[in-house]
Amino acid sequence: MTITHPPAELLQSLIRFDTTNPPGNEAACIGFIKDLLTQAGFDALILAKDPNRPNLIARLTGRGEAPALLLQGHVDVVTTAGQPWTHPPFEAQRHEGYIWGRGALDMKGGVAMMLAALLRAKAEKLAPRGDVVLCVLSDEEAGGDYGAKWLVETQADVFKGVRYALGEFGGFTAYFGGRRFYLIQVAERQMCWMRATVRGPAGHGGAVVMRGGAMAKLSRLLWQLDRNLLPVHITSPVRMMIEAMRAALPFPARSLMRQLLNPSMTDRVLGLLGERGKPFLPMLRNTVNATLVRGGEKINVIPGEITVELDGRLLPGFTPDDMLKELRLLVGEDVELEVLRAEVSASPAQPDMGLFETLASVLREADPTGIPIPYMLPAISDARFFAKLGIQPYGFTPMQLPPDFNFSATVHAADERIPVDAVEFGASAIYEVLRRL
Repeated sequence: MTITHPPAELLQSLIRFDTTNPPGNEAACIGFIKDLLTQAGFDALILAKDPNRPNLIARLTGRGEAPALLLQGHVDVVTTAGQPWTHPPFEAQRHEGYIWGRGALDMKGGVAMMLAALLRAKAEKLAPRGDVVLCVLSDEEAGGDYGAKWLVETQADVFKGVRYALGEFGGFTAYFGGRRFYLIQVAERQMCWMRATVRGPAGHGGAVVMRGGAMAKLSRLLWQLDRNLLPVHITSPVRMMIEAMRAALPFPARSLMRQLLNPSMTDRVLGLLGERGKPFLPMLRNTVNATLVRGGEKINVIPGEITVELDGRLLPGFTPDDMLKELRLLVGEDVELEVLRAEVSASPAQPDMGLFETLASVLREADPTGIPIPYMLPAISDARFFAKLGIQPYGFTPMQLPPDFNFSATVHAADERIPVDAVEFGASAIYEVLRRL
């Protein structure tokens, strides 16, 4: 085994580039990666809509016996503003078996795994059945306009021949019913951003007593969103996930999982599960959260119009029209609804599971007590853009995490960190996928 670049050290180097988006400024970080690849013998191509926001493409040539595999990951990170960090977010310090820093999980840790695996493959002269294409991206955290979206729309030829892609998030551990599951992402929800507008009489704040105006309608709208949920839908990816969990769980957890797939029982089961049920909720329905409210100009003027921007997320197979119909039944006819931005091709209703067993077998070999299962990411990632090219994305940046480590609560938060062992576990797993291909 040839470890030319230890994945934990690669991650520390990547974290030390402040690529907070906005503005991103990913060029120095991408340049560092390009130098590593060039020194290892790769031809690394830089493609950029803006020189400060570049993207990198490198290829490990295979034997031409199978479709190419894409490894895709981004190096921009979200802000640390207003967050109290125990260790400085861009120093990548090691403490208590963890590497601390912004991007440790999302997703410089994953990029370090991919880089380490690819550099090892090159050093060991590995020739997989198909080419392996590495794509290191800018701007994922702000919509991909300088990264994956731009590449797919203007440089699609570089992905010709790719059938499957590995990226964020998936392959990490989740504990349920005394079992350790590895969640391999096969689908993700889709974006459906909307604006709701309520109107009413405007007037002088001191001259009238306003009842039933725009403010009152706003309160009713927010109350409805707070107190109610959109209908339950059992999609194919979630059915596969829950059925795989059910097969591995003992009674009575097995029975609860079966009832979770019955829409008339879903919410009752989620209530019984309590905190353990919360991760399932956004996988089982379209969701809407109010995020921005705008209305009024002066304290003594009653506004006649108020807008609320809504972060809506769609399950695979659903459209913005489906969202508007469900939301209309909830908020009533007094509210004007419009779609601001929607992306409906993030995941097909039925994912291509052709690579799943290969990924699962790698994890079973690495951890015989672990149980790989399909997973649907409740959020969105750059995978949605590659799906438009007919590529089936998988979330596969494997991490064996401690039972008390809350992955979802640590991503984008203060004190983002990753176990050193998890970075090494993921790099080894990705290398093994390349070897088996």
